[in-house]
Amino acid sequence: MALLNSCDLEVTFTKGSEHVQAVRGVSFEVAEGESYGIVGESGSGKSTVLRAICGLAPVTGGSIRVDGQQLVGARRPDFYRKVQMVFQDPYASLHPRHTVDRVLSEPLAIHGFADRETRVEQALEDVGLGQGFRFRYPHQLSGGQRQRVAIARALILEPRILLLDEPTSALDASIQAEVLNLLDRIRSERGLTYVLVSHDLSVVAHMCERLMVMQHGQAVEEMTRESLQARNAAQDYTRKLLTASLGYRAAQEEQAS
Repeated sequence: MALLNSCDLEVTFTKGSEHVQAVRGVSFEVAEGESYGIVGESGSGKSTVLRAICGLAPVTGGSIRVDGQQLVGARRPDFYRKVQMVFQDPYASLHPRHTVDRVLSEPLAIHGFADRETRVEQALEDVGLGQGFRFRYPHQLSGGQRQRVAIARALILEPRILLLDEPTSALDASIQAEVLNLLDRIRSERGLTYVLVSHDLSVVAHMCERLMVMQHGQAVEEMTRESLQARNAAQDYTRKLLTASLGYRAAQEEQAS
């Protein structure tokens, strides 16, 4: 049985008489310990799928199941012990007036953990930040350091699933590889399940065993990492994404060949 399952998922946003169908009939399964990618252009609905899983976007049709249990309505506290999300912008996702210590301690207090001191120290070590970062504020950290804090916050409750929404797109290229390697190592050590949203196919090829391509709120096709690396796409839209990922000059050479 899949750890995470989406069946004919629909997400519609309503404002007055206007309706925007952001996700239309999307189905996929993610096995325990797997890293699954969702790719597509801006506006394709890929991030909305993650937000629907977390209860941050309205599920207006279909179903989402975690560990066999259907998610209905507001997410209960025990959901967040199983599922955590890392957002795209590490500065916006951290409270500017809260120290790193408070950022990491609050989830522990909410969920009734007794050994908070030890867990905060260990969480910082796990993401490659020493104790010297514990009482700093977000504005005193680099972008990469802020994202490491966001990852530590997501991990501190020991979830089984991490939802990663473009976790490196706001970072400098030199820092992106460090954060991706950190996420890769943590998944290997803890046996975590990832769902990674990205517009960058090279990131998905590095991180994910399988991926789903989305366009206009719909799933276009599903591929394995091997198919992606071999550029073996079945749909025209996916082939265009692959060509675009090559860069301008390489795309010109491919079109000329």
